Amino acid sequence: MSGTYCVVGGGISGLTAAYRLRRAVGSDARITLFDPADRLGGILRTERVAGQPVDVGAEAFVVRRPEVPALLDELGLANRQIGTTGARPLIYAQRRLHAMPADTVNGVPSSAASVTGLVDDATVSRMTVEPTTPLDWRPGADPTVAALVGDRFGAQVVARSVDPMLAGVYAGSAATIGLRAAVPTVAAALDRGARSLTEAVRSALPPSTGAPVFGAIDGGYEVLLRELATRGGAHWVGTAVVDLHRDGGQWVLRDDEGALWRADGVVLALPVPRFARLTASIAPRSAAAAARIEVASSAVVALAVPGGTPLPQRSGVLVASGERLHAKAITLSTRKWGRRGNCEMLRLSFGRFGDTIARDTSDEDLLAWSLADLADLFEVTVHPEDALVHRWLEAMPQYGPGHAAVVAEIRAGLPPGVAVAGNFLDGIGVPACVAAAGRAVVELTS
Repeated sequence: MSGTYCVVGGGISGLTAAYRLRRAVGSDARITLFDPADRLGGILRTERVAGQPVDVGAEAFVVRRPEVPALLDELGLANRQIGTTGARPLIYAQRRLHAMPADTVNGVPSSAASVTGLVDDATVSRMTVEPTTPLDWRPGADPTVAALVGDRFGAQVVARSVDPMLAGVYAGSAATIGLRAAVPTVAAALDRGARSLTEAVRSALPPSTGAPVFGAIDGGYEVLLRELATRGGAHWVGTAVVDLHRDGGQWVLRDDEGALWRADGVVLALPVPRFARLTASIAPRSAAAAARIEVASSAVVALAVPGGTPLPQRSGVLVASGERLHAKAITLSTRKWGRRGNCEMLRLSFGRFGDTIARDTSDEDLLAWSLADLADLFEVTVHPEDALVHRWLEAMPQYGPGHAAVVAEIRAGLPPGVAVAGNFLDGIGVPACVAAAGRAVVELTS
C-alpha cells in the first residue's frame, strides 16, 4: 500500500500514529507530520537539569496497561523500562503529612480504616455504616466523583483522598471529573449491582502483586520519542495547520505560512481546543462536541538540590484541596526512581482547573513558591544547584460526566479520510494516547 498521509500534531499521539501508519502503508507512502514546536513530543518533554534527564511533562505510565511496555518491546527498548523503588507517597492535609491511604481506587477508599487519621472521627463513623445505607444507583449513570463520594463518604474524603489524586492526573478535581473516567471499574461494579460504594470499590481493587504500579524510561521519554520518529520516517514540517478542506478525492491542508499540502488521509493529533477550531468547517458535529471539553493548565518546576539534603524516604507528596501550599504535588524523583547522579532531583507541579497560575505566575515566583513549600513540608532550606520551569497551557483536558458520549460524537462526526488521536479521547495518560493513535490508523487504513 502507498499513498500520501498527513499527521497534524507531533506529541506522543502524533508520533505513534506516524509510526503505525508507516507499518500499515509501507515504505513507499509519503507521511508528513506538522508541529510548530521547537521539538517533537508535545507534553512529553525531557530536559537536562544539573546534567540529568528530567521529564517535565508526564513522567510515568501505568505498568498494568499493556500499551507502553508492548510498544517499547516492539521498538527494541524493553531494557529501557524502569520501575519505582517502592517508596510510597504522602498526602498533605490540615497542615500535616499523612501516609497515602492504602487500598483505594484513584483515591476512593475501600474502607473507613484506610483513611483513619486522614479524616475526622465523624467521617470514619459515616464510612463505617455506609454499606448499610441504601444506594440509589442507575446503571449507566456518570456523576462527578465528588457528587457520589461526597454523598456516601463525606467532603473530607473528597478533599483529602480523592482530590490529591485527580489533581495530579488531570489538573482537575473530583468536582470536574466524571466517575466513569476516574474510576471506571468502580462504576462498572455499581452497574453490576454492588450494594454500596464500599462494596464497589473493594471489588474494583486491582490485585496486589508487589510489582511497581508505575514505570518510566531510563533516559526520559525522549528515548521513546526519538525512536518513534526514526521508525515512522515522517517528514516533519515545523508549521501549524490552519485550514483543512476536501478537494476531489484528497484532503488539502494549509499551514500558517500559506503552503498547501495534499493527502489521501489525515490524522488529527492536536490538543482539543485546536482540534475543535480546525474541524469546525469540515466536521461541525465533531467540533461542537470537542468544544464541550474544558481544559486546565499546569506548570512544572524541576529542581536539582545537593545530595544529602534531608528529604523523607518517600516518592513524593500529594496536596489536599484547600491547603495553603502553592504546589498541588511534589515528586521526590530520586527517591521514587532511584539515584542517577550526585543531586537530589525534585519536581513540583502547579495549577488546577479554573486557576491562572500556569499562565500568569512568573518563573521567579514559581521558584520562590517551590522553595517555600519545601521548607513548610520538610523543614529544610533548599539551595538549588539547577532549576527549570516549564508550562503546559490548555493541555490538560477535563474528563467530565458523560465524557464517553462526547468522544463518541467526536468520532462519529468525522468525514471519511480523517481520524483523531489525542489525550482528550480515551484517557489522558500515555498508554491511552498510544492506544487511540493505533485506533486512528486502523480507521484510516481499513
